[in-house]
Amino acid sequence: MPELEARLRTIALTYPEAHEDFPWGERVVKVRGKIFLFLGIIDGILRIGVKLPASHPMALMFDGCTPTGYGLGRHGWVSIRIGDEGGGPDPDLLPGWIDESYRAVAPKALVKLLD
Repeated sequence: MPELEARLRTIALTYPEAHEDFPWGERVVKVRGKIFLFLGIIDGILRIGVKLPASHPMALMFDGCTPTGYGLGRHGWVSIRIGDEGGGPDPDLLPGWIDESYRAVAPKALVKLLD
């Protein structure tokens, strides 16, 4: 799990103006003060949170994926658990989900830099 966490962290930090922060003692990656990725290992389980306005329904079909609590799930946020008995989605899907989350949260001017 630490290798996957490090790979996803590295991918997220390549986006324009992306930076790491640790509110509440948890690792997040933000763009202009807005979180687009929650990322951390707790009790051997990799936990990820991303905003998926387009992929939300598909993501929830995977074991280990649930709507994020605190009302965020209503707005497209998905919590992902990898390494649990349920397994979770294929790790190859995660970079695309990070990209979708960044594009959903970042200002349009920064998203334009990606295209």
